[in-house]
Amino acid sequence: MRTPELRELAKEIAKKSDFESFLNILPHKYYEENNLHGFFIENLKEYEEIIYRIEAFFPYIDNWATCDLISPKTFKKHLPELIFKIKEWVKSSHVYTIRFGIKMLMSFYLDDNFEPEYLKIVSEIESKEYYVNMMIAWYFATALAKQYESTIGYIERKRLNIFTHNRTIQKAIESRRISDDKKRYLRTLKIQ
Repeated sequence: MRTPELRELAKEIAKKSDFESFLNILPHKYYEENNLHGFFIENLKEYEEIIYRIEAFFPYIDNWATCDLISPKTFKKHLPELIFKIKEWVKSSHVYTIRFGIKMLMSFYLDDNFEPEYLKIVSEIESKEYYVNMMIAWYFATALAKQYESTIGYIERKRLNIFTHNRTIQKAIESRRISDDKKRYLRTLKIQ
């Protein structure tokens, strides 16, 4: 089943039945069950329960797709509390807990709620994990699109590891949200 269909199915089930018993059954056997689990978490309304459920689910997330599809709308109403959880998550030893924390920082804190210190938090994550470094690159490329003046110094001063630095530039160059002039400049900052 495709992701949009699975998300719709989760909404329908959430309206009609008690899906919380499903959330208590871990681990799941199938990829789709894990994605459905993530969508059920998104449908919860109470911030504290979402935090409890996502943290219980973290050890069972074993791929980037399941990790990235979870984005509870309720988080928008709890940004002051959420930032403390994100700071915990990015210090985890679990790849997808770290990745989820960075994604939440990218999703909810690069627009009106942006603070330059958030760039520092992400730049200080040290990992050899491909899926962590790819999320750091995605975060910084998005930050270049949304908060260019605050972000460009991290690229100019080469504050990221070489792989992540070059991936950030590549993702930024592929973005439609970054001007051609900025893309030309970013190309000059690639590390050979």
